[in-house]
Amino acid sequence: MATRKAVVLGAQSLLRSSSTSSPSIRNLHASSESKKIVGVFYKANEYASMNPNFVGCAEGALGIRDWLESQGHQYIVTDDKDSPNSELEKHIPDLHVLISTPFHPAYVTAERIKKAKNLQLLLTAGIGSDHIDLKAAAAAGLTVAEVTGSNVVSVAEDELMRILILVRNFVPGYKQVITGDWNVAAIAHRAYDLEGKTVGTVGAGRIGRLLLQRLKPFNCNLLYHDRVKMDSDLESQTGAKYEEDLDAMLPKCDIIVINMPLTEKTAGMFNKEKIAKLKKGVLIVNNARGAIMDTQAVADACSSGHIAGYSGDVWFPQPAPKDHPWRYMPNQAMTPHISGTTIDAQLELRTCWISTLKAKIFQHKIISSRKGNWQVSTDNLLASDGYIIECHFSCE
Repeated sequence: MATRKAVVLGAQSLLRSSSTSSPSIRNLHASSESKKIVGVFYKANEYASMNPNFVGCAEGALGIRDWLESQGHQYIVTDDKDSPNSELEKHIPDLHVLISTPFHPAYVTAERIKKAKNLQLLLTAGIGSDHIDLKAAAAAGLTVAEVTGSNVVSVAEDELMRILILVRNFVPGYKQVITGDWNVAAIAHRAYDLEGKTVGTVGAGRIGRLLLQRLKPFNCNLLYHDRVKMDSDLESQTGAKYEEDLDAMLPKCDIIVINMPLTEKTAGMFNKEKIAKLKKGVLIVNNARGAIMDTQAVADACSSGHIAGYSGDVWFPQPAPKDHPWRYMPNQAMTPHISGTTIDAQLELRTCWISTLKAKIFQHKIISSRKGNWQVSTDNLLASDGYIIECHFSCE
């Protein structure tokens, strides 16, 4: 299994040239002053006590409570985050640090940033900070950081599982067992082997590359699209071929996996027109962000058969409402947002964040490469000097 590393990546450029004046930088230097730190995580209720390593929930508090409080800091954890009267909202005016996750995101709007007079640091325990208004954060001189390497293996493994579930038409067979039925033909008429199929990943960052490495033994035809081409050694290791033109790659694929971040450019990218360019009967796996897809266009294409199967753990919005069309469209294998929150990933995340916060709790360093090969010092950082570090590659 690939070694997980604590890696902090830049999000999107906030256009240094857009303003002639520099933002006011909020003091992030380490001090002995007690800080108020608020963590927002999903509530596990009765499941919290079933595994002592279940630290990614509100009850587990990311496993950093004892350490933070031993350092003299105040640590408040809640799952109540959205309403104007929520527990999070009560702490916005005087918190110094806000920790959130993509699995139960605390949406940090420009309005909340304006209210948060003491806020210095926004931490994302996982991949993707699209729940944060990055421009408003930069304008306020905040630091925004995320641990993106802690759960990449978890997500890549989950994507491989979903590919196999769709290819082998697993879900109808499972449902037959639950309902007491037995109809082999109803499953076998659209079950295939993965070997020989063309699989394309839209994005070949850390998760995309790990997926390609895991697919290689299945003897698939592997393609990838990204703004940054892999070096030749890595291409050889994965056996994948680079496709510079996304629209040219998509019709070649029997299976498409989405591995890119949600940005202004990628939001709604897979709309009715884009989906029409896909091979009829295509299978799609999306563990990136639900909003990259046009919700109704995906549902319509699944109903018509143009998309033969759709699986993922990301929705828009989240949590998905009970009437979300993806819950009821045919040939779907959807779950809640779970791929990156395995127990192994949670423990890695805890270790990474203790390392990140330790000693110089608000002072960080970063070394970056324009090829997307980011190297991070022991103190991890995503943004500094009031600007979000520019991401020079398109996908996680």
